[in-house]
Amino acid sequence: MDKGLLHALFEAAVERAQPARCLPSCLPQETGRCLVIGAGKAAASMAKAVEEHWSGDLSGLVITRYGHGVACGKIDVIEAAHPVPDDAGELAARRILEMVDGLGAEDLVLFLASGGGSALLSLPADGLTLADKQAVNGKLLKSGAAIDEMNCVRKHLSAIKGGRLGAAVHPARLLTLAISDVPGDDPAVIASGPTVADPTTFADARAVLDKYGIEAPPAVAAHLAAARDETPKPGDERLAGSGFEMIATPAQALEAAAEKARQAGYEPIILGDAIEGEARDVARGQAELAKKTVSGTVLLSGGETTVTVRGTGRGGRNAEFALALALALDGHPGISAIACDTDGIDGTEDNAGCVVGPDTLARAAAASLDAGALLDDNNAYAFFDGLDDLVKTGPTLTNVNDFRAIIVD
Repeated sequence: MDKGLLHALFEAAVERAQPARCLPSCLPQETGRCLVIGAGKAAASMAKAVEEHWSGDLSGLVITRYGHGVACGKIDVIEAAHPVPDDAGELAARRILEMVDGLGAEDLVLFLASGGGSALLSLPADGLTLADKQAVNGKLLKSGAAIDEMNCVRKHLSAIKGGRLGAAVHPARLLTLAISDVPGDDPAVIASGPTVADPTTFADARAVLDKYGIEAPPAVAAHLAAARDETPKPGDERLAGSGFEMIATPAQALEAAAEKARQAGYEPIILGDAIEGEARDVARGQAELAKKTVSGTVLLSGGETTVTVRGTGRGGRNAEFALALALALDGHPGISAIACDTDGIDGTEDNAGCVVGPDTLARAAAASLDAGALLDDNNAYAFFDGLDDLVKTGPTLTNVNDFRAIIVD
C-alpha cells in the first residue's frame, strides 16, 4: 500500500480549497463600510483571508466549529457545536441578525458560507426552542437522510436560514462567497442557504420527516403543520440585488488530485463529484469497478454518502465506506484506497478518514478484529484504529466534502 501517494492525493484536494488560495481574487471592489458575517467549518479561515486582502473599513462576526477557529483582528470568531447545534451557535446567530439590522444601501455585506454552516448558524423559529432543533437534528443525522433533505427541514425550523438572513440584510448590498460541500453545488443547500431564495416548502419538510419515520417534538410538528412565515422564494425583491460566487468546489478539488496522480505516473479517472447513497453500497460498487480497472489507474470520487446508523459503534461515513470497501475487495492484490472528509473530521470523530490496502483484512484477522461484525455495528473507527490506519489531520479549515481515491497498481 502506497500510503505516501494516498495522502498526497488527499492533500492536493484539500490545498485547492484553502481560502487563502481561492478567496482573495473573488473579493469585490472596496467601497464604504464592509460587514463580514459567515458560518461554516471554513468560516474563520475565510474571514482571515478577507482581513489580509481588505484595507478599508471592516468588521463582522463568523461562526465556526469548535477547534476550527483562526485568530482575526477585526472580525469576531465564535466557535460553536457541530453537527448538533448548541447555545453558542444560537447566541452568535442572534448577534448576526442584530448586526445587519438597519444597514443602508451604501453598506456592503460579505457572507462567507461553507459546509457545517447549517448547524452552526442555529436560531430557532418563533415558538421553537434549541432543544426542539437538537432533537430533530440528532434523529436526521442517524436516519440516512441526504444533506438536501436535512437542510430542507432545518430551514423550516429556523429564523435565519433559507434566505431569511439575506432578506434581513436588505437594502444593503450583499455578496455571498461560498465553498461548496454539497452534491451539485446548489447555493440553496450550502449551509442551508441563509442568503439565497429557498425553493423548498413546509410541505417538503414534513415529507422528509415522514419518509424517514422521524417523530418530531410536539412544538416542531405544530410549527411545520401551521406552515406560517414561509421562507423567501425565488423572485423575492429583497434578494434581487444580492450576488453569489462559488470560490471552491468538490470538482476543483478532484481535478487537483487528478493532476497529482498524473505527476506520479498514474491515469486518473474521476467517477464524479456528487456521489450519494449509503456508504457501504457505494463502497461495494467502487470495489467491483476497481477489480475491473487496468493497472496504473487512480479512481477519484467525491460527494456525500450517508450512513443509516443501526449499531452502537463509532465512525463517520468515510470510515464506513473504507471498511465496506476492504470487505468487498477481500484482499485483492494491488488495490489501495483512502477515504477522508476534506474538513479533517469524519462525522464527529477525531480522524479525517482511513486508508485501505491489500493486506487490511489479513492484518485485521491477526489482530482479532472481526471486520463484518464491526461494520454491522457501525464501528469502523475501532477497526481502523486497531490497525493504525486512521488518517488524522486535525481541522483543515476548509470543506469540499468527501474525498476518495482508489489506486489500482
